Amino acid sequence: MTTSHSFTRHDITFPSGDSTCAGWLYLPTGVASPPVVVLGHGLGATREMRLDAFAERFAQAGIAAVAFTYRHFGDSGGHPRQLLSIKRQLADWDAALAYVKARPDVDRSRVAVWGSSFGGGHAITVAARHPELRAAVAQCPFTDGLASALALGPLASLRMIPVLARDLATRVRGRAPAMVPIAAAPGSPALMNAPDALPGYQALQPPGTTFRNEVAARVIPTIAAYRPGRAAKKVTMPILFCVSDTDSVTPPAQTLRYADTAPRGEIKRYGAGHFDFYTGETFEELVRDQLEFLARQLHPAPAASTP
Repeated sequence: MTTSHSFTRHDITFPSGDSTCAGWLYLPTGVASPPVVVLGHGLGATREMRLDAFAERFAQAGIAAVAFTYRHFGDSGGHPRQLLSIKRQLADWDAALAYVKARPDVDRSRVAVWGSSFGGGHAITVAARHPELRAAVAQCPFTDGLASALALGPLASLRMIPVLARDLATRVRGRAPAMVPIAAAPGSPALMNAPDALPGYQALQPPGTTFRNEVAARVIPTIAAYRPGRAAKKVTMPILFCVSDTDSVTPPAQTLRYADTAPRGEIKRYGAGHFDFYTGETFEELVRDQLEFLARQLHPAPAASTP
């Protein structure tokens, strides 16, 4: 016997700022006005990189899902390409929520946000700004730019200064941005160069992926200054923190300190690494924990048993 909902996936776009975001809408079949969770990804990543796996499980549990790609990346709009702007990405979250709340086929009073890695940090920020949300999930969240920069190492950080200077010069001259790798081998200049970073990103890319392993270097100082974990104390709804105890990218000690400040925070800890969260047994464990949490907060309709 099975007790999961079937679902349909729809290609969607919604306006954000001066352009549009592309996404997928997952609707559980035969469920009138289901709750909905909005999913956003990590640093430079696109929704094809396993957001669909989580969204499918949520839809099977009777929870509609919107997985979107930020402007300037993948098949979303925005120029120049590969521009990682924290301000614009947070505006994309707001636009995704506005899109969801305008749809008549979901319950706009039962909305949650789900973010992973850099998107996990955004989920904390967005939840603090939107008290009307029912719940939030922050998976292996980026919570403190300074802590992540220290994890990268001072030498690797110094090696990015020349490309940062070049990109700032191209911006002044109106030319195409100078790029820095998102993930690279240890010791190489990149936003992430932990041993598992490059293979971790490569493992998430399906055939025909829209992912490009580079971003405009001008983002470097803004990432270092971004500390979304500080907003955890302002998150009034239940929020689940899924933390990797061996995280090489978003140091867990600082994340756990921030998570402890959330008034209705719940913490789940895992022995797997940052990039292990998306596949295999760790994914199964995570999605079970997240579904248990979301079911408590969103109260989806149970699936009918079928032989």
